[in-house]
Amino acid sequence: MSEGKVKHLFPGGNTSLGFFSYYSNIITQEEADRFIIIKGGPGVGKSTFMKRIGEEMLKKGYDVEFLHCSSDNNSLDGVKIPGLKIAIIDGTAPHVVDPKSPGAVDEILNFGEFWNEDGIRIHKENIIKVSKEIGSTFNRAYKYLKAAYAVYEDNAVINGEALNKGEVNLLASSLIEELFNGRGISKEEGKQRSLFVSAITPRGFCNYIDTILTSSKVYEIKGGMGTGEEKILEKVKGAAVERGLNIEAYYCALNPYKLEHLVIPELDTAFTTTNTYHSSSANKLVSIDMLQYLDQKILECHKDDLQQNSIEVDNLLSVALSTISRAKALHDELETYYVPNINFEAINKCFEKTMDRILKD
Repeated sequence: MSEGKVKHLFPGGNTSLGFFSYYSNIITQEEADRFIIIKGGPGVGKSTFMKRIGEEMLKKGYDVEFLHCSSDNNSLDGVKIPGLKIAIIDGTAPHVVDPKSPGAVDEILNFGEFWNEDGIRIHKENIIKVSKEIGSTFNRAYKYLKAAYAVYEDNAVINGEALNKGEVNLLASSLIEELFNGRGISKEEGKQRSLFVSAITPRGFCNYIDTILTSSKVYEIKGGMGTGEEKILEKVKGAAVERGLNIEAYYCALNPYKLEHLVIPELDTAFTTTNTYHSSSANKLVSIDMLQYLDQKILECHKDDLQQNSIEVDNLLSVALSTISRAKALHDELETYYVPNINFEAINKCFEKTMDRILKD
């Protein structure tokens, strides 16, 4: 039996708007046969538990989505087995998730049952102190990310002034005609699934773009701040949805409303953007350079502003990353109060029981 296919995603992110959640898009209530929400403190084994389930299901030939934590990309916030319509997620802060259809779809695994409460309570003061410090450190990091995006937007405005919007509209129209080949508007719109495939993490910028670019036709759009690639993707996305096609939309780690990658499974087609902060090694059917649609005279007039802004964005992002890294160190300290008080043997038994139930579904 061959192993299943792997997709690595982020359901939430550290963004210029603070922590931003796309957790509701992991699996819908209508889609899910089983949605397991794990509750418990730091270091109690939630991530390891989900990773083990994902790896076991891969070996059994099932496709698996590994949903990574933006605050520690080596840790998981969830796994999804699409073929079985099952998802298991960490439902604790900052991405609190509670059952919507208890019993019918959702259930809770309480890992609090597997810890020695007396052993944890003796660290009460330190736990409260470190938890507050983690929160304030993340809030500080979000201020730097907000400032970085404010400067980023200034470059986007300058590039936007230089952009030949008419040419971009013609390009988008040509792509839509090529993709849909006369396919008409549907009476029922397609569905959109929104997530992240990149994140700002304690270890820097992290992306898993190659794991979503498995389509036979991949279009690459090269650009920068405000150079029109988002406009093209939004037009293609809208056209696909209007024609009843389901799409996967992947958003910017800094601005969670900025579309960066688009997958249309039914057309075996994907769009990806390439810039200073991310690229992919996937084979490209077409590569479009948006710089050809910029008025070089306008760019030359603002050359110094563009360069200085880029320097400031990088500086602010660097400070944000180091601040998020400090928050991660504090979280590691918090785990030290829990790990010695966890009954991992009981968690192993829970793992075996959960696997049995998944495979019986």
